[in-house]
Amino acid sequence: MSDYSSPAGMIEPELLVATCAADGSVLSRNSAWLGLLGSSPDIWFNLPMDDAEIARQNLKEASHGSLVTHALFMVNRADRDIPIPVLLHFIPVQDSHPTGACSVAISGEILSEPSTWTESQTHRHRMETLGRMTMGMTHDFNNMLSGILGHIELWKIEGSANAELHLGTIEKAARDGAELISKVQRYIRQEVRTAFEPIDLTALVSECISFTKPYWYNEPRRHGIDISVTSSLVELPLIDGSASELRDVLVNLILNAVHAMPSGGQVVFSGKSDGQFVEIVVLDNGTGMSKEVQKQIFEPLFTTKGDRGTGMGLAVAAGILREHGGSISVSSTLGVGSVFTLQLPINIFISARGSQPAPLSSSNTSRRILVVDDEDMVRGIISKLLSIRGHQVIEASSGPEAIAKFDPGLFDFVITDQGMPEMSGRELAYQIRKVDSAIPIILLTGDTEIRVDGGAINRVMTKPFKIDELEALMSELS
Repeated sequence: MSDYSSPAGMIEPELLVATCAADGSVLSRNSAWLGLLGSSPDIWFNLPMDDAEIARQNLKEASHGSLVTHALFMVNRADRDIPIPVLLHFIPVQDSHPTGACSVAISGEILSEPSTWTESQTHRHRMETLGRMTMGMTHDFNNMLSGILGHIELWKIEGSANAELHLGTIEKAARDGAELISKVQRYIRQEVRTAFEPIDLTALVSECISFTKPYWYNEPRRHGIDISVTSSLVELPLIDGSASELRDVLVNLILNAVHAMPSGGQVVFSGKSDGQFVEIVVLDNGTGMSKEVQKQIFEPLFTTKGDRGTGMGLAVAAGILREHGGSISVSSTLGVGSVFTLQLPINIFISARGSQPAPLSSSNTSRRILVVDDEDMVRGIISKLLSIRGHQVIEASSGPEAIAKFDPGLFDFVITDQGMPEMSGRELAYQIRKVDSAIPIILLTGDTEIRVDGGAINRVMTKPFKIDELEALMSELS
């Protein structure tokens, strides 16, 4: 079994390297690859069936010129009860193949735990880590869903009088859910957000109070508990930041304050500016915290809620404030209440010019559009929204169906999902380019990291998106 041995660290230092022809046949494999994945003519023989299929698809996409990186696979081995995780990168290598296809270089590394760990410890560690991540996401999503369902309930009771308010809040919650997924993906890849926008904190606090009203008003009143959340904020200078991330912080502070007031109480937002920083103060008259708890309150996994808490809310909040160049602190007295203070730097430039969002492009031109998505609901919604805007839409539920319906000159645009079982959106684009090199193709994806061949795909749009954004993009590409 060549040079492969149990890894001594978190990452095996010797790289796995192989090269394949465009048709998938093996050209070469180094000793580390042979030791782990074997010498079978089927290079993916030791992968589970689903992983092997994904690897073949990645290889196929790379052979068309797309760089596919950070693909994680589990390798089955007879000498281990638990599969070995391997991270692979598929790199197209341009050559003189008559069809224009590329050979593919595959490199990778073994991701595994120190050999001093027993298999049971490894499994337990994985389960604990997975459980903590899942609990944290479940907590956040439950907050969002509670807000959505609560506003639907209020809408039913109040009728159409406040319909616009409820719809706006529900839309914000849905978009925050999408941003939460994006944030987890960025966290996994250790990315840092670089694009911020002007934020009106006074308006943002008001939104958060409105969004959480079902949690602090409806539910407590059913149990005879009176809780109020108010704001005395006046207009403050604009700051530069992420509205969804700061909304996470403010909502978390409100929910924590409500949790600390089992018999009722008040939460009050106030704020001020010294010309360099905006300061937001969140005061509650709940149970308060001891000095020991205050010292640990922003540490990851520390919680006072037992099984109901994840210990991540305030740790994440502190991280978000640091990312914004600000800070969060707390002072508290047992039996009296707590005061959280948020400081955020003022962006003098945007405060001087105000927030002036760029106008969206729009066009009244009716276009003939082929919409491709294997999810019936997503495909139907996109088609209906485009039809309402006056476009002529033909639907296809798969890549092969789209190819059967496509003819050069029949459509003005192709809008396709990326992740489809029979044929990916990228592969569909390559097939369409064989018969029509000019038609604009827009790729839709729920992933935040996707590399595409600019010769086959004109633009990538991340889900979810607004129909105005899609129309603006079509106008730009026309």
